Amino acid sequence: MLPRWLRRAAADGVQALPASDYAVLFCCMGNICRSPTAEAMLRAQAGRAGLQQSLRVDSAGTHGYHDGEPPDARARSHALRRGLDLNALRARRVRVEDFEQFDLVVAMDQDNLEALRALCPQPLQHKLRLAMSFAPGAGSSIVPDPYYGGPEAFERVLDLLDLACAGLLGHVQAQLLLRRRQAQLGDRG
Repeated sequence: MLPRWLRRAAADGVQALPASDYAVLFCCMGNICRSPTAEAMLRAQAGRAGLQQSLRVDSAGTHGYHDGEPPDARARSHALRRGLDLNALRARRVRVEDFEQFDLVVAMDQDNLEALRALCPQPLQHKLRLAMSFAPGAGSSIVPDPYYGGPEAFERVLDLLDLACAGLLGHVQAQLLLRRRQAQLGDRG
């Protein structure tokens, strides 16, 4: 549920900005389990909210172990059961320019957040967040790596990312409305 001020702004005619006005990059270690799942999850939720044209979503790994490879077969299988198709995604390593190009760089756990902090230029550190910071009531501060786990580990990742992406989408909607409002006020000045 959106905050009252945000619902009021939407009711007052503040609409989303044009294409790709907000960009989110999800990061895990190898970019084959958690971060591509988060990418697909947020895209799906944004599509249902009518924001697919306003939001750019990507994923990357803090390590380049799997560059160019598709997501883990188990991640693809479990995601597909929930209507998320990861088949077209390919792993890549996070690049320094990503910190300039994305509004948020979202890590799955503390280790990856620390790796991102080491790579991110100091003036852009404010863009770094943990995924679960968008779902504080979920009972977990991280999205655990399912790679060495069984089916339940992949299902847990999907459950946590569903909650985190819902919270993140609310954040994105608020940011888009604020930017639109600022643009409207700027046009009047």
